[in-house]
Amino acid sequence: MTQTSDNVTWLTQEAYNQLKAELEYLSGPARTEIAAKIAEAREEGDLRENGGYHAAKEEQGKQELRVRQLTQMLENAKVGEAPADDGVVEPGMVVTIAFDGDEDDTLTFLLASREYASEGTTTYSPQSPLGQGVSGKKIGEEAEYELPNGKMAMVKILEAKPYQG
Repeated sequence: MTQTSDNVTWLTQEAYNQLKAELEYLSGPARTEIAAKIAEAREEGDLRENGGYHAAKEEQGKQELRVRQLTQMLENAKVGEAPADDGVVEPGMVVTIAFDGDEDDTLTFLLASREYASEGTTTYSPQSPLGQGVSGKKIGEEAEYELPNGKMAMVKILEAKPYQG
């Protein structure tokens, strides 16, 4: 998975390959597709009132932003191994915590970069307050982190397993 520190992004080989494939698609076929959409919309006439043209240009801008993000991430990537299954919370782990010692009030999430957020999987960044609080903790230990309102919250680590994606 990923952990970003000092502009270095740590990736598993699988994650690196996925991001590289996305970059290749966006830099090649996707650019050709959006250019065709823009050209087609341009042929419809007055660009000031051409919704299709403006939508295609906006899509192109978002696509180019993603290309820049991926390029920067991959340029600064260090490819490594998935985390060890040793019960220590680190990026790339699926973590289950209990809030304030209440083992019925739990949350399970993936501790990773938002690049790994997927439907059905809650993802917290290692740089988030919760991510920073639980990083390095072992199963059974408690961690404290700051809530958005400035108050502190306590959680107990119930489980930490490598993400099997």
